[in-house]
Amino acid sequence: MEYKVVPFTATLDQKKETTSVVANQLETLISNYTDEGWTYIRLESVSTYVQPDAGCFGIGAKPGYMASYQMIVFSRH
Repeated sequence: MEYKVVPFTATLDQKKETTSVVANQLETLISNYTDEGWTYIRLESVSTYVQPDAGCFGIGAKPGYMASYQMIVFSRH
């Protein structure tokens, strides 16, 4: 069995759109991959620690932080 993991980042203008826009974005992405023979498995959340940036001589230094990403998992035989 073969697997494919694709990042998913939804975009939404909260002043003009509803969450149905996000649902349509996800549906379109899943549909595109199923048309290529992939089977949708699930949407996973992956967290990672982003290392701090010391900046140049400490100027512009940024602290580390946790980031979360959504990944769509597909498979095919």
